[in-house]
Amino acid sequence: MTDTTPVRPLSALALVCTLKASPAESSSQLLAKQILDELAVNDVTGTAVRLVDFDIKPGVELDEGDGDEWPRIREQIIASDILVLVTPTWMGHLSSIAQRALERIDAELSETDANGRPLVEGKVAIVGVVGNEDGAHAIIADVFQGLNDVGFSIPSQGATYWNGEAMGSVDYKDLDETPEQVASTNRSVAKNAAHLARLLAATPY
Repeated sequence: MTDTTPVRPLSALALVCTLKASPAESSSQLLAKQILDELAVNDVTGTAVRLVDFDIKPGVELDEGDGDEWPRIREQIIASDILVLVTPTWMGHLSSIAQRALERIDAELSETDANGRPLVEGKVAIVGVVGNEDGAHAIIADVFQGLNDVGFSIPSQGATYWNGEAMGSVDYKDLDETPEQVASTNRSVAKNAAHLARLLAATPY
């Protein structure tokens, strides 16, 4: 049961930043699905987009020209209330796909409404990280800083992650079950994101 009444239905978009193209199994895709499932419990509908399946040109413009598929994805970001960015950890950093997404989102700095407010202001952003090495905290900090810079709001405890054993061979998708600490964090992230999104929808900045 939600603690506030939504002024309209809320939606979420998950940007899955795995390096693996569909239909390969992906730990990032799994975590994104789990987060969206928890958001659904909080009456937020959602969908996931695996970015590597699209031709996203490098750059920091809204549209980088012929063949660039980022504008299609941006339309979904603008239409959603909650942005979920999920990335694997590679060499201690976010994936190159996630970095490219942030670089394209940077264009939102110059996109404002009639009152000079960023178009993404009033939207909530949350983050998920999976990996067999440390780095989740640094990745989350980097992603949050970038998304907040362009106008997204960050909820309390707005990130979830799983780190496997260092130099191990077991991926998140290979686990027999989701660790309770991760499942619990997923629930908190979704609950807090939905709560903040409802507040912002009812009372914009």
